[in-house]
Amino acid sequence: MDCLPAAKRRRHSKDDGHVEPSAPVVVLAHGAGAPSSSDWMQRWKIMLKEALHAAHVVTFDYPYITAKKKAPPKAEKLVDPHSLVVKQTAAKYPAHPIILAGKSMGSRVGCMVASLDDINVSAVVCLGYPLKGINGAIRDETLLQLTVPTMFVQGSKDAFCPLEKLEATRKKMKAPNELHVIDGGDHSFKIGKKHLQANGSTQEEAEDLALKAIAAFISKSLEGQ
Repeated sequence: MDCLPAAKRRRHSKDDGHVEPSAPVVVLAHGAGAPSSSDWMQRWKIMLKEALHAAHVVTFDYPYITAKKKAPPKAEKLVDPHSLVVKQTAAKYPAHPIILAGKSMGSRVGCMVASLDDINVSAVVCLGYPLKGINGAIRDETLLQLTVPTMFVQGSKDAFCPLEKLEATRKKMKAPNELHVIDGGDHSFKIGKKHLQANGSTQEEAEDLALKAIAAFISKSLEGQ
């Protein structure tokens, strides 16, 4: 990562047209509640591109979004359209390692895609993995099937992913994995003002630490391949 503070990098992001041959390409999937055009997705698209020095960050909308349906189908029904985007991206950028990233539901579907026999990706980045279902059940089957390096970024106050449950799941995973916790963050990493004031920090500083952790994990994962 460059030495500019996070806030300045985000305001002055530039693309000089130069792309390293080994630069990764990221496929970033949205969560259940908002499309790829949402402010959160667009902001993280820019931040991931900068942090990973990525050649490109591909975003897309699942079919239920383009069909203007309010609720998504079961995650398993989103695997095919997600995998199609990954295959198209790999064909367009054949010399670049592919990283799958996703917010919440998009990270869960991304993990399913990464486990497919005809998909070849270098790593997965889960931004708020929804380990706990609406009915309270712990959904760890997909994670236990993974073999590619997996990075988790979770808010400490994320009701959809109790950290002690994730830690137990991580210990059972076959895939190399790491966890970065955003202290005080919710499911979208938002930190309350009182928490920030009490710790003398800012939202951007917390996100910048997460991005540094992601970048270090991806760099290590690519070196090992």
